[in-house]
Amino acid sequence: MELLCFVVFLLLGSFSISATDETYNSFVQCLSTNSIPNSEIPKIVYNTSSPSFTPILQAYVRNQRFNTSTTPKPNIIITPLQESHVQASVICSKKLGLSLKIRSGGHDYEGISYVSSNGPFTILDMSNLRAINVSIRDESAWVQTGALVGELYYRIWEKSKVHGYPAGICTLVGVGGHLSGGGYGNLLRKYGLSVDNIIDAQVVDVQGRLLDRKAMGEDLFWAIRGGGGASFGVVLSYTIKLVPVPPVVTVFRVEKTLADNATDIVYRWQSIANKIDPNLFVRLLLQPITEKTKGKKQGKTIRASFIAEYLGSADTLLAVMNYTFPQLGVTKQDCKEMSWIESVLYWDNFDNKTSPDVLLNRMPQSVKFMKRKSDYLQTPIPVEGLESLWKKMIELGKVGLVFNPYGGRMDEINATATPFPHRAGNIFKIQYSVNWDDEGAEAANKYIGQTRALYDFLTPFVSKNPREAFLNYRDLDIGITTNGIKSYEQGKVYGIKYFKGNFERLVKVKTAVDPENFFRNEQSIPIQPKSLRRRL
Repeated sequence: MELLCFVVFLLLGSFSISATDETYNSFVQCLSTNSIPNSEIPKIVYNTSSPSFTPILQAYVRNQRFNTSTTPKPNIIITPLQESHVQASVICSKKLGLSLKIRSGGHDYEGISYVSSNGPFTILDMSNLRAINVSIRDESAWVQTGALVGELYYRIWEKSKVHGYPAGICTLVGVGGHLSGGGYGNLLRKYGLSVDNIIDAQVVDVQGRLLDRKAMGEDLFWAIRGGGGASFGVVLSYTIKLVPVPPVVTVFRVEKTLADNATDIVYRWQSIANKIDPNLFVRLLLQPITEKTKGKKQGKTIRASFIAEYLGSADTLLAVMNYTFPQLGVTKQDCKEMSWIESVLYWDNFDNKTSPDVLLNRMPQSVKFMKRKSDYLQTPIPVEGLESLWKKMIELGKVGLVFNPYGGRMDEINATATPFPHRAGNIFKIQYSVNWDDEGAEAANKYIGQTRALYDFLTPFVSKNPREAFLNYRDLDIGITTNGIKSYEQGKVYGIKYFKGNFERLVKVKTAVDPENFFRNEQSIPIQPKSLRRRL
């Protein structure tokens, strides 16, 4: 027996010697007793004294607000290499009472997948689980949740030049969070959201069981397609349905300022953005800028940038635009024909000579401080409202708005088909966006304050009862849950905004599959109090 203990000690090596944290040692011992070989543990478990701890932690931090010396850090990071590692991590975290954060990749605007406001925590980093298998014969793909959206696009393109997937334009976003939260992209008017094109999934539940769609049941499968997977378990993979794309798509970017009659053009865009040909997606960016004339700075103005993708040729696109939106004045010279994969690079701001191989690079060129918020608009903002909006944006100075049009397929899918409820009736979704480079609380308070001020200003124009919000633009301003007794009521505050009438069904699923609320974060789905469960 003494010899066996000595062998185990040698296998664990220096990482065990340097571990002074009792919780860490208990976690390692638990993994060992749950079928994880001792030789594998140093490859997947890191504590704060490990040289790899900080590089692993920072590798997928995409918001510098949560990468400071005062940002709460995890006690342990787990980087599983296979399914059994995830299963054991869930079992051991629950057994030891460890709060578990699940991180699949980039974005996460509020950092809740790697920061906690509720005391000590552990990160389950899924970045090593990123295998992708594309089957053109079945027009499907199996993708692990640690893969990035760009990697998924690349693997589809490798197999077919006429297939795609309706996910986001930010290629460094993790598949796990993007799909489970209802991610969207410029194909949404033709094919809906990412979650509208999922046909199976694998989940590790709170008991450590590995479940596919049949084993988990339709309620849980429904919940992890737009309700946020981290509330219900650890989603390991999704099987997705590919969609057809033509050999040639066309893009354009046309910019107008207030001097170019931008106000009337934006007003007209609101009237047609969700009604035009579903093959056409025209995003609108609004930004306060300093106007220049002959190289000299002039006064402040608003720049309206119309960025579009059409599933077809430039000639056909021009016919559509001239009929429905001639006010924008798009010309043949504005249009660029390209393949679908080239359009992926175009939308992610790569130049037109960039190879698709760049999509396999998982690291961003830079990471900014940022704040995001969201809204939905169901009635066009009148001209006088737009004029007052321009004044407010110029006054604030930096915050921009992104208007993403709906309609098309989004109008056809029932609001209860997935947890994502923002379907028919919405003209577009609004993203409030600000980035900055200055460190420190003063800069953060300044720019976050600007974002909140613009959000307050738009209150009369956006959706009401509830004022809707998009889960994948996490925003802790609209509510936060603690571990306290009032978590259900707190959860309703943001839950109704994100999910509207689907919130109570999500609560029911959560209560059934995770009754002790092990899988939780600052904006997770709460469990129903026992006194009210009979009403569900």
